[in-house]
Amino acid sequence: MIISRTPFRISFFGGGTDYPVWYEEHGGAALATTIDKYCYITCRYLPPFFEHRSRIAYSKIELVRSLSEIRHPSARETLRFMGIDGGVEIHHDADLPARTGLGSSSSFTVGLLHALHALKRRMPSKMQLAQESIHIERDLIREHVGSQDQVSAAFGGFNLIRFSPAHEISLRAVILPRRRLEELQAHLMLVFSGFSRNASEIAAEQIRRVKNRQTQLARIGEMVDEGLELLAGRHDLAMFGRLLHEGWKLKRSLSPLVSTSRIDSIYDAALKSGAIGGKLLGAGGGGFVLLFARPEVQARIRRRLKDLLHVPFRFETGGSQIIFLDHLAAEDEPRGRRRAPARPGSLAR
Repeated sequence: MIISRTPFRISFFGGGTDYPVWYEEHGGAALATTIDKYCYITCRYLPPFFEHRSRIAYSKIELVRSLSEIRHPSARETLRFMGIDGGVEIHHDADLPARTGLGSSSSFTVGLLHALHALKRRMPSKMQLAQESIHIERDLIREHVGSQDQVSAAFGGFNLIRFSPAHEISLRAVILPRRRLEELQAHLMLVFSGFSRNASEIAAEQIRRVKNRQTQLARIGEMVDEGLELLAGRHDLAMFGRLLHEGWKLKRSLSPLVSTSRIDSIYDAALKSGAIGGKLLGAGGGGFVLLFARPEVQARIRRRLKDLLHVPFRFETGGSQIIFLDHLAAEDEPRGRRRAPARPGSLAR
């Protein structure tokens, strides 16, 4: 049996510039960190004693005889990519709900891919995990996704991520003094709006509007370096919060689907209670709201938003990890269910 643990992420700046339709012409960037909330994937080869060939357990349970019967798109296409055509059991658990703006879909794909590599006794690099996950989500599943979530989930930590027009990915860890990093964490609040949404549909709408949102996206890209400079220097940290507020206003202008009246009311109530800035995480429409507020006013904000779930969190640095590996399980597939592994193809697009 193999168990992988893969973190969720919080993106501060750059969202929208990590879509190929933008960075293939302009380049893109993101400033993001992973947090100590995780996706757990357990997998093993399933002994051939059942009527079903594979069992996939998430919010639903699928008992299937072939890959083509699997309804979960990431599970189906990741198994296909890895050349595993059946005889597996996969179980998914997570600390937070899916479709809430924390990159959970990409964390699932990265975590499953990592676990299946371990099942095949392989040790992929973090960049390999990121690139293969992007390929699975974008080219095989054909989801409307960016590229930052997979990189954050694979590498973990607080990073500046850049995307070149040639689809090259570079990553630089953001190194801050411990006191500064703790100060930043102390200013952040994570609030659940109470509902989830389909990020791919909202992203598709944003992608269709890219040509008409050139000015906004260019400014969103500039905020990545500005935000990093504010953190790395001796500036009042409130300036980082105000930049988040500016970024949220720009993000709302990308598509009418990004925000809702409920999200706006939550954000406005937080501002009136002392928050400096914040944003809705992910593509939009619902999920988690990140708020930036001085520690001394956070109790007042929690009282104002007392009907919502507040989730404490810490930054994490590990990225996707194999936290349990039973070497007896990580052997060849059961007799009669073997298949030659898929040849690694080029992921360049």
